[in-house]
Amino acid sequence: MNKQMLRTTITQLRQIALFAVGVFLLTACGNSQGGMKLGDSEYAVMTVNSSSSDQSTSYPATIRGTQDIEVRPQVSGFIVKLCVDEGATVRKGQALFEIDPTQYKAAYNQAKAAVEMAQANVSTLELTEKNKKELYNKSIISSFEYQTAVNQLASARATLAQSEASKVSAKQNLDFCTVTSPSNGVVGTFPYRIGSLVSPSISSPMTTVSEIGEVYVYFSMTEKELLQLTKAGGTLKEQLDKMPAVQLQLADGTMLDEKGKIDAVSGVIDQSTGSVSMRAVFPNDKNILRSGGTGNVVFPYTMNDIIMIPQSATVEIQDKKFVYVLQSDNTIKNTEIQVSPLSDGQVYLVTGGLKAGDKIVVEGVQSLHDGQEIKPITKSEQAEKFQQAMKDQSEGNLKTAFN
Repeated sequence: MNKQMLRTTITQLRQIALFAVGVFLLTACGNSQGGMKLGDSEYAVMTVNSSSSDQSTSYPATIRGTQDIEVRPQVSGFIVKLCVDEGATVRKGQALFEIDPTQYKAAYNQAKAAVEMAQANVSTLELTEKNKKELYNKSIISSFEYQTAVNQLASARATLAQSEASKVSAKQNLDFCTVTSPSNGVVGTFPYRIGSLVSPSISSPMTTVSEIGEVYVYFSMTEKELLQLTKAGGTLKEQLDKMPAVQLQLADGTMLDEKGKIDAVSGVIDQSTGSVSMRAVFPNDKNILRSGGTGNVVFPYTMNDIIMIPQSATVEIQDKKFVYVLQSDNTIKNTEIQVSPLSDGQVYLVTGGLKAGDKIVVEGVQSLHDGQEIKPITKSEQAEKFQQAMKDQSEGNLKTAFN
């Protein structure tokens, strides 16, 4: 073997050794639970402090128009015209459907003729009553004959009133042949179309008109959560006014630009679920929201005197969470903590078990045990040691890479 081949072989062996060391270091540092420990007894610790934290929680919600009005026919007949299309925005009184008016128009004309006939009869009997009265005043006819004329006039007037009522009813039925929108809003689907026979007794409405200029968003929260929001006291209106504005997360995961306000709380707690129904109002000027939709109400709130720690600093045993608290003699104590159910996957919000000023081990906790003595270092010292080790490795200083 010549000198050139010997140098090449040594270089290759050196590269293999460096690669093995790099893999070992990356494996040690890549374990988020185990963390990085550069010395046999060196562990990174941090001092915990209490602070306030802006949090949010979400509740599944359903969206409803401020009014969802079913449109039903008030007369029977065949649909002859659809005046708008499904999903159209309509105003109050706008025509939606036309029902065949033939029979109702004939009934109206008949009632109208009956009124005219009754009016003519009344006019004739008024003249008769007037003439009879003059004759009676001159004692030419008896009181019976005059009273008969009076009664005939009263009967004719009653017939006229009855005819006029029938005319009004016939006109109303004729008008009902044009089915109009009961309010401003958006039209739903049409289960009945041209040629369908409809009547006031149909099982499904002809359509639904939803007022969605503003929408109601209904959601539920637990009794305990509601008490936390309302324990300050005051009237219900005052409590609602103090509640923060809420946001709405849409079905596609995006957030509605406009914020809503909680305006109603159910007075009855659901015994089966222990939850309370609540309602928030959201503006919907752009008609983004539709009645019947779903989403999540995002409720913001501030947690005071809260301690935040990385999840890698905890050990979980039988659904309980523990941390190692550094003592004055550099030994560690296994301490149970209570955490908020809110979690972003990186940090725990500690509600009990720790106090401001405590020092906890944040890396390598899986290899520790209660009462063990450690050499505490800060996260910055740990990072510096890691950078130096990587530098020594890259330069080939294997003896100092792990010191």
